[in-house]
Amino acid sequence: MNAMLPLAEKMLRQYGEFYPYGGYMKADGAIVEVGATVPDTDRPKSKDLIYILRNSLQDAAQRNECKVVAMVFDVTVTLPNSNRKSDAIQVSVEHSNHYSVEVFFPYQLIENDLVYGETFAQSGKIEVFGRAS
Repeated sequence: MNAMLPLAEKMLRQYGEFYPYGGYMKADGAIVEVGATVPDTDRPKSKDLIYILRNSLQDAAQRNECKVVAMVFDVTVTLPNSNRKSDAIQVSVEHSNHYSVEVFFPYQLIENDLVYGETFAQSGKIEVFGRAS
């Protein structure tokens, strides 16, 4: 997860947003970054990129190339114990031993500076390694 955050932070500071992306950890601990593109468009829909990313990560899992995968999204969430919404970086992490978590890093962008709120997490879905079994 820590290897995935810096790109989101950089893109938010420079552009105020970012497209979904991901990556995985090999058995030896090496990190592989994974992006996605949709042909014939410069402004792809996030849901299309997420679909492509998930399929790429499922393929890598089926080939036993990875033990952990992560996908990173720019989202709007309702903060815990309140009705207040916030922009957040969502990192969805899934491990080959069928553990999955979604971690949210609420943020505000103030004059190109990223100011984080309180991080929170929830159980995630088994979507990558579930198909690889």
